[in-house]
Formats: sequence, structure tokens, C-alpha cells
Amino acid sequence: MKSTPQIPVAVFITSFHPGGTERQMTELIQRLDRSRFDVHVACFHKEGAWLDRVEACAPVSAFPIRGFARPGTLARAASFARWCRARRIAVVQTCDLYANTFALPAARLAGVSARFGSRREINPDKTPGQIALQRQAYRCAHAVVANSNAAARQLGSEGLAAGRVRIIPNGVSLERFATRREPRPVSTILTVANLRKEKAHEVLLAAAARLTLRHPQLQFLIAGDGPRMGELRAMVDTLRLAGHVRFLGHREDIPALLARADAFVLPSRSEAFPNGAIEAMAAGLPVIASAVGGLLDLIDDGQTGLLVRPDDPVALGNALEGLVMSPARAGLLGAAGRAEVAERYTFDRMVRSFENLYLSQLEMPRGVSSRAA
Repeated sequence: MKSTPQIPVAVFITSFHPGGTERQMTELIQRLDRSRFDVHVACFHKEGAWLDRVEACAPVSAFPIRGFARPGTLARAASFARWCRARRIAVVQTCDLYANTFALPAARLAGVSARFGSRREINPDKTPGQIALQRQAYRCAHAVVANSNAAARQLGSEGLAAGRVRIIPNGVSLERFATRREPRPVSTILTVANLRKEKAHEVLLAAAARLTLRHPQLQFLIAGDGPRMGELRAMVDTLRLAGHVRFLGHREDIPALLARADAFVLPSRSEAFPNGAIEAMAAGLPVIASAVGGLLDLIDDGQTGLLVRPDDPVALGNALEGLVMSPARAGLLGAAGRAEVAERYTFDRMVRSFENLYLSQLEMPRGVSSRAA
């Protein structure tokens, strides 16, 4: 019996340094069905801690640029278009603002049959010029994949028609996280996020300063690296929290850290759909997070976690203290959160959604598809 030829797919990513987008796209690259798809990876920078795991399952090609305004960028884009044609790439999936802006127009030039952009953030750190450039690049995509309703709404506010947006939530590997079998006292609180302004670590530290006066047993673990490390360490000293707060830096052993913790906090000012909160829920931890962005979709307040006002250390501290005072409630929230993740947010479900999206676009007759503008 004659086998069906594999469909050549290219995933374009900036680099392989650990981050939320990189984690999700690495899992997509690894898990796409090889009986149906021939997977290729393109990037700007062939570097990062997760490069080895990607190269183990797909060839990686680099198209380095030093900025969109540099004269060599157009030549690199033309090189990527030739690369797509040489490999008969049928699907291009881009992953972030820079990949969207560079690769979508080049894929259109190459005549790639199915082109998909991505929106995985709310763009708190992007300039109006960058966002405008990305908006133009989206015109070269058949559809843009948003990882949350919040990201989809942001696309709508930028003028992208709702019919060209597809929502595919982030996934998680449930089997990596141990199940909690009984409630236990809440004494170790974990957060996992890059140390950037929008993650609002200072709100957690301010809440910790209030809480530890009444609950001196509390310990706060901060996993993640970033430009605010020095500033936040100085804040810990100012607030006299040195005996209560530990900075762990970047960690690859997140399941082990979650197993050590009793609660998870994410005080962000802006989130599209945070991996850290999903993984904490998968581990059965009660999650307290800001009522912003995709967290409003992920957490049913009071049922699968707790939502508090952003930039409000008093509200955050009160919510945490409620769990400290009621381990039974913390256990119920954690169990409900894990059940929610198991039902809606597995990697298998995420990858199948991407695969179905690619196949549906390729199967549409030309002129009837969700055309790029």
C-alpha cells in the first residue's frame, strides 16, 4: 500500500534560550506526528540551552540578522525564501514578534501554501513601531495563532479580523508532575517567571514583608533569571527578608521545585497564557495570580485558584494568608486546578490542534481558503 508523503513544515523561532514561547514551540517541534509531517526548524540565532533537544529531532538552519533596519536583512529574508522553496516547505509557523515580522513575508514570497503567525504575549515591552511592523507582517499569514482569549483580543484591537485568529492554548505534560494525595501546611511559596518588570516580583516581596511578621515560618522561592536580579536582591535586603526569600536563578527542574512547594504565586501585570501557572496547577498546587490577561481564562476564581488585583500587595498577602490558615482549602484548590489542566491543557491536545490547523488550510481549495490579505 502506497504511503502518504510527509508534509514539509518549518517552525521559525528566534533562538533556543529558555522561555515560555521556546518551551511551547520546542514541545510542538518534538511532538508533531512524523508519519505526517517532515519537520524543519529555522531561527535567527542557533544558540541556547534548548538547542540540543531541538537538533535531536529536527534539522536547524540559522538566518542571523542584526536588526530589521540593517541593509543585510532583506538579503537574509530572500535566503529564507529560497530555503523554503528548496525544501518544498508547505507550512510555515512563526513563533514571536521577530519571527513573525521576518519570516511571514518571506514565506509568502516563497509561495508557501500555509502560513501561520503567532501571538503569545500582550507586548508590554514592544515599541509602537515594532507592533505596527508585525501588524503588516500578519497580512502575509493565512491565520494567526493566539494562545489565549486575551492575546486574541489584543490582535483584534490591532485591527486583525476575528476570522483570521485561531486560539490554541498552551500545553503541559501532565505526567511530569506528581499528584498530591493529601493537604499539607502552606509554608513554602514558589514563583517561576523571568525577572522582568511586567512580572511584578516587587509586589510579591511587599506582600511577603507583611506576611512574615505574622507567619515567620514562610519561605519564598523565586525561580527565574533576568535584568532585575540586582534590583530585587536589594529590595529583599531593604525589606529585611533575607531569611525568607531565595533566588534560584534559571532552573530546568521545575517539576521538582513544584513538588517542594505548597503554593504558587504569579503577581504579573501582563500575561497572555503563562506556562508557570499551568505547570503549578498540573502539580496540584493552589495558584494565586493577578486577574489579568490569559489568567482570567485559565483560573476560575475561588474554584481552580485565586485571582487578585494586580499591583496590590495587600490583596495578594490576604489571599496567601487565607491558604496559610486553611490547608484544606489550599488542597481543594490544588486538586481542582490539576483536574482543569488534565481536561483542557495537555500537550497532546495542543499539538493535535496545530496539526489540524495545518491540514485544514492545506486541504482548502485555492481561492476558498482563509487568504492572507
